[in-house]
Parts: sequence; structure tokens; C-alpha cells
Amino acid sequence: MSNTLSTEKIERVKELIVYDELTLSEIAFQLHYSSVAYLSNQFKKVTGMTPTQFKKILDKNRKSLDEI
Repeated sequence: MSNTLSTEKIERVKELIVYDELTLSEIAFQLHYSSVAYLSNQFKKVTGMTPTQFKKILDKNRKSLDEI
């Protein structure tokens, strides 16, 4: 797989994580990764962080309704 295709696929993974409607297992299946571990490995290669770390950053930056 080329780097461009890999990067585009990871951008799609990031988008799906932001939507917060699917589990990582479902994302891996939907995007034809052989396993969640492989998806996580590719994600870390491209972004420098794991999907879990990415999600934690999103959650930290999100304000709850009572904070608005």
C-alpha cells in the first residue's frame, strides 16, 4: 500500500473516531484492516499516536454542556 493511500485511510479512521459512532473493531472491519492491532499500528505510524490517545485528546478538548 502506498503512503498516500495509507494516509488517506488513516484520515478516514480519524474521521470515524471523531464521529464516535463505531468501535475500533467496527472501523477496522469497515475499512478492511486485518485486525484492530494492525489498524492501530498503521495509525501510530502515520499520526505518531495510538487511536486511544487521539480519542483522549478529542475528549479533553470537548466541553460538556454544563461548561458552555
